[in-house]
Amino acid sequence: MDHLQHGTRRSFLKIAGLGTAAALATGTTGLAPLAGAAEQSPSKPEQRPLRLALASYTLRKFDLDQTVAMTKRLGLEAICLKSFHLPLEATPDEIAAAAAKVRDAGLVLYGCGVVTMKSDEQVDQAFDYAKAAGMTDIVAAPTPEMLPRIEAKVREYDLRVCIHNHGPGDTHFPTPVAGYEKIQGLDKRIGLCHDVGHTIRYGEDAIEQGKKVADRVYDVHIKDVTEPTKAGQAIACGRGVIDLPRLLHSLIQTGYGGYLAFEYEAEADDPLPGLAESVGYIRGVLDMLG
Repeated sequence: MDHLQHGTRRSFLKIAGLGTAAALATGTTGLAPLAGAAEQSPSKPEQRPLRLALASYTLRKFDLDQTVAMTKRLGLEAICLKSFHLPLEATPDEIAAAAAKVRDAGLVLYGCGVVTMKSDEQVDQAFDYAKAAGMTDIVAAPTPEMLPRIEAKVREYDLRVCIHNHGPGDTHFPTPVAGYEKIQGLDKRIGLCHDVGHTIRYGEDAIEQGKKVADRVYDVHIKDVTEPTKAGQAIACGRGVIDLPRLLHSLIQTGYGGYLAFEYEAEADDPLPGLAESVGYIRGVLDMLG
């Protein structure tokens, strides 16, 4: 693994740049060229060892139509919707219509979140919502007290819950290992969404944490951060401190089968350039590893 950590970073960056250029080849980095986005996306899934998706919080300043268009433009195959794009309070008919719009665009609508679960009502609402949309996963931020109810709903609805770690400031699930300790005796459909940026910001090694909980990681929020402390800020993948080649290699080695969902939290008003750079970088690394 030394060659991944030290010797080929420049090669990764070069390939990532090519991937970014390809992602944006259809126009500028702004929103104007998005009208024909459906025609710009690949006609078949990418042949890479890990699947790429979008956590729609990235595009929280944009509506559902724009979010779908940008996701397609980048060639991502799936999406996890945040309530900005499909409100939790939506009626079953509204949920069905929004889900149909996403799927008609050729995207896999695999999940929702991050969804707060601090009460019975919030838990019940999330499961009804995900079921109505035909999702398979709920990315959640519960309190430990809600775990018994979540387990009961998991068994009733046959949906997976992926508990998201939030790093510094999260008193319940700051890291994947902290989450694993609370869920390992529960129904195996209760797992983890590993946010690698928050793990690094907590001062932990995201790769080692991921290995320890690999059997219960069902979703990954892929990103980079500027420093391994609470002060770390979001930055395009490949420009920060996370050893992403080593991280991706570890996910492949441990048999991770879920999505890498890009959650690019910087530049909310104009996220597409940084998001595209991140997608290109990760594609470049996966091509080297594949």
